[in-house]
Amino acid sequence: MRYIIALLLTSTAAMAEVPTVVTDIPPVQSITAAVMEGVGTPQMLLGKGASPHSYELKPSQAAALSDADLVIWIGPQLTPWLDKALEIRPEGAALLTLLTTEGTYRQDFAPAEDHDPAEGEDHDHAEAADHDGEAGHDEHGHSHTGLDPHAWLDPANGKLWARAIAAELARIDPDNAAAYAANADKAVAAIDAADAEATALLAPVKDRPFVAFHDAYGYFVGHYGLTSAGTVALGDAATPGAKRLAALREKIEHDGAVCIFPEMQHDPALVAQMADGTGIRVGAALDPEGSASGETGPAAYPALLTTLARTLADCLQG
Repeated sequence: MRYIIALLLTSTAAMAEVPTVVTDIPPVQSITAAVMEGVGTPQMLLGKGASPHSYELKPSQAAALSDADLVIWIGPQLTPWLDKALEIRPEGAALLTLLTTEGTYRQDFAPAEDHDPAEGEDHDHAEAADHDGEAGHDEHGHSHTGLDPHAWLDPANGKLWARAIAAELARIDPDNAAAYAANADKAVAAIDAADAEATALLAPVKDRPFVAFHDAYGYFVGHYGLTSAGTVALGDAATPGAKRLAALREKIEHDGAVCIFPEMQHDPALVAQMADGTGIRVGAALDPEGSASGETGPAAYPALLTTLARTLADCLQG
């Protein structure tokens, strides 16, 4: 009996030593969950269907953020509300900002097409990026100038981050370093498999132009060599004016765009309006963060890559 009690106490102590980890969005939670598999499970701040660009923390989430051993996030360009909330963490608390992780491939947003705010476009764009590529943001949403924060849509970054997360976890939890390293290898292999599947799906349609709802897919387009014909809105919080919509309609017809895609969390009526009379097909809604499904865990990030690829391919090859 003494042996059993001692074993239980030892097991409880070991469980208590596993780092508590908080992540921001589903792709980050998924990669982190893959690295922590068999050791622990990271929490995620962003709930099902929530927008990463404007979110209000619950008191319980603020407490979890303050007490976490490690917070892993993309960066303030994506979640400006979290940038402020991180001030509640103790000085020196572990924080891994993936956009500034060494080796991360980063790119700026595509230059905005000509538009006229006087035509009715209500936009929340910040000033241009500084020399370090850090884009400004405001309380309504992230900026669509300067650094594009949607870097998880390049699977090469996902693989790099898996190893960076494993290294940071090993630093604060050396007893499980071997497990984190082995899990990172498995995570990289899973991302490679998803990348190969996405490549096979998209290769036959990469030269067929398409229009997305907003500029969130630059990394995905670049990695897979796709052909973007522009976006309906300039940003998440932007309502395009009549002049911009007319110019985009002309561009759709000039470029021979095949498909236009609505996006989760945005009204599809505007996309339907744009498609009307142009002959362009309307595809299924895209979900760049994977938040609409509410799926988390190790398989969610690879599934995000293949789901995006399949959604694009299903319309473009039709």
